[in-house]
Amino acid sequence: MMLEDLDFREATLDDLPEITAIFRDTIRTVNSQHYSEQQIEVWSSGADNLKKWTERINKFYFLVAELNHQIVGFSYLKNGNYLDGLFVHKDFQRQTIASKLLRIIESRVSMNGFDTIKSDVSITALPFFDSHFYEVEKKQKKSLKGLVFENYIVYKDL
Repeated sequence: MMLEDLDFREATLDDLPEITAIFRDTIRTVNSQHYSEQQIEVWSSGADNLKKWTERINKFYFLVAELNHQIVGFSYLKNGNYLDGLFVHKDFQRQTIASKLLRIIESRVSMNGFDTIKSDVSITALPFFDSHFYEVEKKQKKSLKGLVFENYIVYKDL
């Protein structure tokens, strides 16, 4: 697969099945190294909330990365400068897809008139954001369906 064939476009509702599958599979395979089985189960079940995913696609700046008509990653921006999600297909990890998505999202934040981008990121994703010059604002514990997850609030001045 040649990554120069990578295309970026805004998501449509037709992309929902692929987007939610990537969300679920990435959490189950990639994030399982840092979170318990129970946490993974609860977190990945967020893929089933189609109403929420429909809302994200309709309301947010929601970008997909496509390779030969297959979605290999996605990212979405909430409130103009809050990176609410960045996921890459488990079979396409570490091939610069996330970096490219992030670069487009960051330029969108600047275009939106903000100086800083913020995000909540998992323990798994922290080294990636660190390598892209994000600073940790604080480590936090987040509650989801009665389970506590450790993650980080990160930001970058653009």
